Amino acid sequence: MRIAAVLAILGILTAPHFVSAFDVTLLNFIGIYALVAIGLTLLTGVGGLVSFGQAAFVGIGAYSTAWLTTVEGQSPWLGLAFAILLTCAVAAVLGAVTLRLKGHFLSLSTLAWGLAIGFCFGNIDGLGHFTGIADIPPIRVGSLALIGSGQIYYLIWAFVIAAVCLTHNLLDSRAGRAMRALRGGNLLVESLGVDAFRVRLTLFVIAAFLSALSGWLYAHLSRYVSPSPFDVGMGIEYLMMAMVGGAASPIGGVVGAALISILKNSIQDYLPLLAKGLSGQLEIVVFSVLFIIFLQRARDGVTPFIAKRLPKAKPISPAPAPPLAQRSQPTPGAPLLQVRNAERRFKGLIAVNQLSFDVAAGEIVALIGPNGAGKSTMFNLLTGALRLTSGSIIFNGREVRSISQCRIARAGVARTFQHVKLRPQMTVLDNVLLGAYGRLSSGVLAGALRLNRAEEARVRYEALRQLERVGLAERAFDLAGNLPLGEQRLLEIARALIADPILLVLDEPAAGLRRQEKQALAELMRSLRAERLTILLVEHDMDFVMNLADRVVVMEFGAKLSEGAPAQVRDDPRVQEAYLGGVA
Repeated sequence: MRIAAVLAILGILTAPHFVSAFDVTLLNFIGIYALVAIGLTLLTGVGGLVSFGQAAFVGIGAYSTAWLTTVEGQSPWLGLAFAILLTCAVAAVLGAVTLRLKGHFLSLSTLAWGLAIGFCFGNIDGLGHFTGIADIPPIRVGSLALIGSGQIYYLIWAFVIAAVCLTHNLLDSRAGRAMRALRGGNLLVESLGVDAFRVRLTLFVIAAFLSALSGWLYAHLSRYVSPSPFDVGMGIEYLMMAMVGGAASPIGGVVGAALISILKNSIQDYLPLLAKGLSGQLEIVVFSVLFIIFLQRARDGVTPFIAKRLPKAKPISPAPAPPLAQRSQPTPGAPLLQVRNAERRFKGLIAVNQLSFDVAAGEIVALIGPNGAGKSTMFNLLTGALRLTSGSIIFNGREVRSISQCRIARAGVARTFQHVKLRPQMTVLDNVLLGAYGRLSSGVLAGALRLNRAEEARVRYEALRQLERVGLAERAFDLAGNLPLGEQRLLEIARALIADPILLVLDEPAAGLRRQEKQALAELMRSLRAERLTILLVEHDMDFVMNLADRVVVMEFGAKLSEGAPAQVRDDPRVQEAYLGGVA
C-alpha cells in the first residue's frame, strides 16, 4: 500500500507535464471534489452519518471568499480564513440541532438544510442573486498569481494530499478510534467514556471544514460562483463519490472523485455519438445504470475491493513502553457501591423492584437469578445505560442516578455485555485500545499531526499486555469479528481492564467458554481481586460463581430473593425453589 501511495503521489506531481491543458483542468476539479468526498468518508463511511447537504457547505465557502474578495477587496487568503470560520460555525449550529436525530430522519434533515442554504445563495442581496459573483481575484503566492489551471494545480493537490495524510493519521488515534466506533450504536461507545454526540459533531464540523476548503479553491479557480453548483443534486453526487471510492477510507474519496468525474466526462463525450439528439436526456440514465452495476460488483467501493487483493504488510507488535498512569484503588472493605430501593419500570412492567444491596471495595459479588429476573437491567442502571424510575445508586461516595453513561465510565466503571458488543471490522488490538479512551488526553489536532506518538506507544503496549492476560496476544491483529464467541468475551474483558476501572461489571463473562478457559478466567479474576479491583458479575454457571464469588445476591422477578456467602445462598430453600422448582 505504501508503494502504491508513493507511485500515486509521483503521478500527481508529474501529470501536468504529460497531459493536455483540458486534462489538467479536469484534474483540478477532481482534486476540489475529492476534498468534499474525503470529508464524507469520515462522516458517512466512518461515522455512519449520511449527509446529502455537503454541497451547501461548499457553497458557503465559495460565496464567503467571493464576497470578501470582490465586494470588500480583501486578500483570498483572508477569504480562506473567513470561509472556514463561517462554514464551520454554520455546521456547528446545524449539527447541534440535527445530529440528535436518528436514521432516515437525520438524512432527511440534511436534504432540508441543503435546500434551504442553496435557496439563500440566489436570494440574498449582495451575493448577485442567481447571476452570481464574477471577477473573483486569483490566489497569489507572493508575487505569483495562480491564474491558469496549471498554476493552481499544485496548490489544489497539496491540499488533497495533506487532507488524506491528516485524516489517515486521525483515524489511527484516540479520537479516530472513537469515531470508528460510532457505527453500531451509542451503547458501547458511551460505556467506554466517549461522548458520542460530541464525537459526531466533531466529525460533522471536520467534513464541513474540508467542504469550505473545496469551495474556496473552486471560487478562485473558476473566478465565478453562482447557486447551481451547490444544490442538493451536487450533494448527492459528492456522496456517490465517497461510496464509489470506498466510504471507509480517506483515499477512497480521491478515487471516487476521479472515477465519477471521468465517467461523467466520458458519457458526455461518447453518448452523443450513440444517441444523437437524446444524449442530454439519456445522460443521467446511463450514469445511474453504470452506478447500479458498480454497486453489484463492489459494494464497499473500489479502494477496499483492490486492497483485499494486495499483499498485506506484516503488522508490527507494540514495543515496550512506560506504563500509563493508574487510578488509586479504594481501601479493601470500604463501601464502594450502594444500591438503595432501586426501581425500574417499563410502562406496566417492573423490571427491577425495590432492590437494595452493597458492594465493598476489593470483593467479588455475583448477581444471579433465573432468566428474566432483571439482572441485566440492574447492570444497565448501574452503568447509566438506563435511568432509575426511583431509588438511589451511590458509587464511590457519589450519587450517579442522574449522571450520563460516559461520565460514569470515566469515574471508574468498566463493563462487558450480555450480548457481545465489539466493532467486528476493527482489529482485536484496536478494540482493546477503545477501552483506554478515558485514560488518554490527545485530541483531534494532536492525532492528525502525530503529536501523540509517546502516548500511543504507551497505550498500545498496555493493550498488548491486557491481551496477554486473557490469552489473546497472538490474535492482536486479527479482525475482532473473526474470533469465536468465547474469545470475543475475553476480548471484552481485556477492553474493560485497560480502562483501569475501580469497579469491573461483567455480564455473563463465562458464557461460551470451554472448561479450561473458564478456569483461566477464574484465575484472572482472583488475581484482579488480589490487585484490589472490585468485581460485580452476572453469571448462569453456578459452579463458576460459587467457587469464585465472596458474596452472592439472588434476584427473582426484579426483587432480591436472598443474599449472603455462596454456601449460605446455595442452601437457601427459596433459591432452590427459584432454580429447581422445589427443595432438593
